[in-house]
Amino acid sequence: MSLLIRSDASSKIGTGHVVRCMALAQAWLEVDVPVTFLMAIKAPALESRLQAEGIKVDYLLVSPGSQEDAEQTVIKAKALGSLWVVVDGYQFGVDYQRTIKIAGLKLLLLDDYGHAKHYCADLVLNQNVCAQEKLYANRESSTQLLLGTSYALLRKEFWLWQGWQRKIPTVARKILVTLGGADPDNITFKVIEALKKLKVNNLEVIVVVGGSNPHYEQLQKVVEASEIAITLHRNVAHMSELMAWADLAVTAGGSTCWELAFMGLPSLMIILAENQCAIAEKLDTVGAAINLGWHNNISTNTLRQQTYRLVNTPNLRQAMTESSRQLVDGEGSQRVLMHLQNQRLRLRTVNEDDCKLIWQWANDPDVRARSFSSQPIPWDEHVQWFNAKQKALDCRFYLALDLHDSPLGVIRFDLHQDNATVSVTIDSKFRAQGYGNQLINLATAKLFRTSNITYIYAYIQPDNQASLRAFQKADFRKLGTVTHKGLPTIKLLKEQHRCNSIKNDLAMPSNQS
Repeated sequence: MSLLIRSDASSKIGTGHVVRCMALAQAWLEVDVPVTFLMAIKAPALESRLQAEGIKVDYLLVSPGSQEDAEQTVIKAKALGSLWVVVDGYQFGVDYQRTIKIAGLKLLLLDDYGHAKHYCADLVLNQNVCAQEKLYANRESSTQLLLGTSYALLRKEFWLWQGWQRKIPTVARKILVTLGGADPDNITFKVIEALKKLKVNNLEVIVVVGGSNPHYEQLQKVVEASEIAITLHRNVAHMSELMAWADLAVTAGGSTCWELAFMGLPSLMIILAENQCAIAEKLDTVGAAINLGWHNNISTNTLRQQTYRLVNTPNLRQAMTESSRQLVDGEGSQRVLMHLQNQRLRLRTVNEDDCKLIWQWANDPDVRARSFSSQPIPWDEHVQWFNAKQKALDCRFYLALDLHDSPLGVIRFDLHQDNATVSVTIDSKFRAQGYGNQLINLATAKLFRTSNITYIYAYIQPDNQASLRAFQKADFRKLGTVTHKGLPTIKLLKEQHRCNSIKNDLAMPSNQS
């Protein structure tokens, strides 16, 4: 099932709509299903970035948001066999939505402030900290809302930074400047002028501009003539690394602020557009950023003073880091995919906070009775084992969560060259509800996609019929009875080519555990 995304970018409207949709597309591509971007405005730099991700880009010769736009989008979606259409942009009003829905397609609409008069999309996603249900009071009863930063869409490059801890220096000498992909009013120039007057020893500044920024050549000349250590980067593909490098950022109130929050980077925020006002104000209120206000009301001297204050206040930066990390956990794309792909569960890598819960599951009497050792596991022994498994390069360890983020089970793969051994535990509250085989299917498909593993083995005690059914339904086949850890055991195997059914199976309900 392919995915069609309709969005635009330009120096006037910025690049944020396309970039956050790219984050969703990257997550969708993880299950090897194609994604096509449909655009009505040429954006060569973004087109190259999308194509580099394996995303196809097509163009429409229409007025963005028009009836013809909607009709052509429907034609394209049906030609691609796309069940879902994702649209992101303030030009997509109620008439556009209705045209998509009348055609029998499912629609996800990304929004920031309740721009449409009425909503009839299947899903409306507002990933902002100020998202509220009252913004969408005029909606169909069937329209489901996905609101808040738990749904923040982060690009793939940020996924690797889960669990990373920021160190807060006494003096913040590394400053990142990023004011969106377009910055039509050239506020970047004003920020550079302010930083040039900042009296901080060994100061380093990296300025990032997007491919749609029309002021690049002017900024380049300013940077080259500067006496401070400042470099200019254009259309970067490693933003996460720059955010990790920096001690603080000067930024706008667009979608980049959720990436900054995830990375725990203290930020001075400048409002560049009306739709950024509420975001900047709320982030300031919760202590995740400092709102400097509208760009045309900020003087160079004010920028210098505010930056100098934050540079020399480590306690404030520490508090901002802690506040911002509480807003965005990096799982937003996976939460959205659960709705698009009709999944009842998702996976995330285990972390230290899961240690006690997994210990409790492991010591469940039913689990111990069906394990190869029936003795209860001491806490200290479990902690030592858990920490070792977390760090081991030959282990993949995932927690499964439902639509409400409730943990429902755990699955672990121990890797041995081209094969792996799997172990699964389901919380007693979720047994006999079909989660077992879905978890196995989802996790084995992920392992095959992300490693060189081609064979996965499971060892099940003969009297554990529920587990045996779950594995067989997940395309494991019996190899026979063997002795495993001193006990007669049924050995099962799943080969890589047998997991191709995952794309269909994920959406199918099951009555087996």
